[in-house]
Amino acid sequence: MRHPLPRPGRLAAALALACTGLPLAAAAHEPTELPTVQVTASPLAGDAESLARPVEVLQGEALDRAKSATLGEAVAGLPGVQTTYFGPGVGRPVLRGLDGPRVQVLSSGMGSMDASTVSADHATSIEPFLADQIEVLKGPATLLFGSGAIGGAVNVVDGRIARELPARPLSGRAEIRGNTVNDERSGMFRLDGVNGNWVLHVDGLLRDTDDYDIPGLAAAPHDDHDHEHEGDDHTDAARGTLPNSAMQTRAGGLGATWLGERGYFGLAASTYRSEYGIPAGAHVHAGDDHGHGHDEHDHDEHDHDEHGHEDEGHGHEEDVRIDMVQNRLELKGGIYDPLSFLERIDLHGAWSDYEHVELEGGQVGTRFVSRGHDTRLQAVQKEVAGWRGAFGLQLGSVDFSAVGEEAFVPSTVTDSWGLFVLQEKAFGPLKLELGGRYDHVRLAPDGSAPAREFDATNLSAAAIWRLNPALELRFGLDRSERAPTQEELYAGGLHVATGSIEIGDTGLQTERAARAEVSLHAHSERLDFKVAAYQGRFDDFIYLADTGVAEHDVPVRLWTQADAVFTGAEAEAVLHLADNATGAWDLRLFGDYVRGELDGSGSREVAFAVPHGDHFHRYRTELANDGNLPRIAPPRVGASLTWTLDGWRASLGAVRYQRQDDVAANEEPSPGYTLVDAHLAYRWDRGDGNSWEVFLDGTNLGDEEARPHTSLLRQYAPLPGRAVAFGVRLWF
Repeated sequence: MRHPLPRPGRLAAALALACTGLPLAAAAHEPTELPTVQVTASPLAGDAESLARPVEVLQGEALDRAKSATLGEAVAGLPGVQTTYFGPGVGRPVLRGLDGPRVQVLSSGMGSMDASTVSADHATSIEPFLADQIEVLKGPATLLFGSGAIGGAVNVVDGRIARELPARPLSGRAEIRGNTVNDERSGMFRLDGVNGNWVLHVDGLLRDTDDYDIPGLAAAPHDDHDHEHEGDDHTDAARGTLPNSAMQTRAGGLGATWLGERGYFGLAASTYRSEYGIPAGAHVHAGDDHGHGHDEHDHDEHDHDEHGHEDEGHGHEEDVRIDMVQNRLELKGGIYDPLSFLERIDLHGAWSDYEHVELEGGQVGTRFVSRGHDTRLQAVQKEVAGWRGAFGLQLGSVDFSAVGEEAFVPSTVTDSWGLFVLQEKAFGPLKLELGGRYDHVRLAPDGSAPAREFDATNLSAAAIWRLNPALELRFGLDRSERAPTQEELYAGGLHVATGSIEIGDTGLQTERAARAEVSLHAHSERLDFKVAAYQGRFDDFIYLADTGVAEHDVPVRLWTQADAVFTGAEAEAVLHLADNATGAWDLRLFGDYVRGELDGSGSREVAFAVPHGDHFHRYRTELANDGNLPRIAPPRVGASLTWTLDGWRASLGAVRYQRQDDVAANEEPSPGYTLVDAHLAYRWDRGDGNSWEVFLDGTNLGDEEARPHTSLLRQYAPLPGRAVAFGVRLWF
């Protein structure tokens, strides 16, 4: 049964439960003025608290503490946000249970245009250490960024094109650091210089790490060893260190911006290069044959005796490393007050040249190339009858190709264009935000597969109702659509990263979602509190289903569609315990929960064909219309105590990841674990805006074996063990 809109009764009940025990008395205190954090991803340039849609921003000390080698790990401490994991070089954000092609990763508001959505072992081409701030838009961000943001967006603001003139002729920052868990050697710098109306920028980063330490065995033991490949002998498995987990990263950029009274113009060029290892056991290769597993399945049009497959066995798996590089050019320009009814017109453009190769034993296996551009023209209107807003046009094109034995997706050109409008108006204590967007997407693959075109319409309404100066309610309703991606439509072969044969469906339709959300924000002298409950219902949700069919002991998985529902809640509270001669003491508490499941009953029959050279193996099987979706992030609760006094700051915290038992068919539960962290830093001001900081950051101090449920590698690669990062930061 389909439900066009989420059920508000369930959301209200969830919110009431989440609010149980809320210290409402805190609202009686005088409200505090929250720091203004501008969200650059919004064309209306509002701050995080003024936007009705859920947005969180990492910057300053919070960003320094959260810095990591991957974007996903950098934002994973925020409520409702976790990360994928495919070794230390790969981590993509998971927003409220959604990831991959549903979460748009942006660099200064423009698409990253890398290949990170194509495969779980592909890294994002964005360096968090060079960010000024990271903006996380939870919930549909399709109005701003198109159908690829149906689950949200993460925008990394790097400042290579300046937004304003710096206060000093020359300013910047630098950092060097090490880490005991992987012998990290890292350094970064940033310089901004002012000459008249010109701002010149340069930044760079170097990072080298060795294989990282783990608490015990790399491979997780199974109760049923039939799940293991032949030769996975736990007695001989890697212990104490995860082999082939070393990485090397080089990144940097140049920028120049002219800022005038009537407009601005900026140009930036950047490069990102990373070589990282894929932990052993992750990749399954086409030659790893164990004989056919067909006998248990109904299929036709093929003969086992005529295939000519060789039974080579696993043998020794060579180290697989990925060598990736992206070169990028960005342009931004704008005119202030171009017409009587417009505040400004902005033009943003980005061009990207991305390539990575998979190296097996030092030899090139498969090469992935993605070249594209993203252009955005938008205008911000002046207030008309109380309404203020923006409208614009976005154009994009990405030419993707994969060449090699393990290229499971054909070369495809994806072209898109979109029109959008946003409006907001205050009605006394109520602020209303409305928006709409139309997108057209065309995918044209090489070969015999048909080209597909899709239309997506997105509508949104959100509101902030200020109950009093310290308390406000927020509401959101969205209807969003997403066009299928190239891998969902055209996959046809062994995907080594997922350890499965993936089969696309060229008949997939647009994915449609309706979301409702309600949240409560409270701010006072003693308390900052946020709680939200949400539900999203998807018609024709696209997911990768395990068919139960195996070829050569490799499972066959099918991209298919069924209705689904995501329900969740998240809360965060910061209690300002004291601010006296002993220092300022703050206690942070947070928790989040999400459940993703198919929203149907019974089962449906699907037919699919597995390609084998010049012929196919054809199958029919039954897929359930209900049950849990795979790799849904587990519930979490966390707490941290922070202390500051003069130049000192310190914190101690822990996050409990609960056991995940809500698993999909043929998916194993994952055990819970607790990660303990601590931070200590001392900063001294040398005057004239110059300051130094020395720091110690400890993570997983309990040296606990942690295997994230969101990771395809959790059976082969646990998170790093006890780690202590140390270094020096400089601001000038």
